[in-house]
Amino acid sequence: MLAICLAMLETEQDQRRFTRLFEAHEKKIYGVALHILGNHTQAEDAAQQTWLKLVQNWDRVSALPWEETEGYTVTVAKNCAMDILRTERRTVAFPEDWDPPAPEDHQDEYDYLVSLIRALPESYRRILELKCVEEESNQEIARRMDLKESAVSMRVLRGRKMLREQLEKEGYFHDAV
Repeated sequence: MLAICLAMLETEQDQRRFTRLFEAHEKKIYGVALHILGNHTQAEDAAQQTWLKLVQNWDRVSALPWEETEGYTVTVAKNCAMDILRTERRTVAFPEDWDPPAPEDHQDEYDYLVSLIRALPESYRRILELKCVEEESNQEIARRMDLKESAVSMRVLRGRKMLREQLEKEGYFHDAV
């Protein structure tokens, strides 16, 4: 990771200062991420994201007095770890072997619709699973996924549009989607 970050810096002076920063705070950043995430792999990801963010904002970081760099790097590490937690919370999907409840008649059509929902991009798929299959309200989905209700409404609208387009492409024309 250090080699990648150093390659992104232009001057030797910046590379030396970054190396010093890396050696001084590497374990601390990993420890902060591990404390927040509780998972070694995710903590490593958060630490790598932290170093990349620090090098991307190197002008700001290098302008800090040395005494303030620890606080700054810890804050960036905490934010990266929290971003991973938020992403994980939003994208927890149903297991692949999940068998959704289905109406007894029209089972084939229902199964087909569920397969189309599962083929959508993750951000729309999860919301439509909750909306169409679990029959949750936008407010319930927003609370469950830590999103604004307006964001849920927009994703439901766009996801349904994607489903409608897919169904029309395959020859189905119906207003029920």
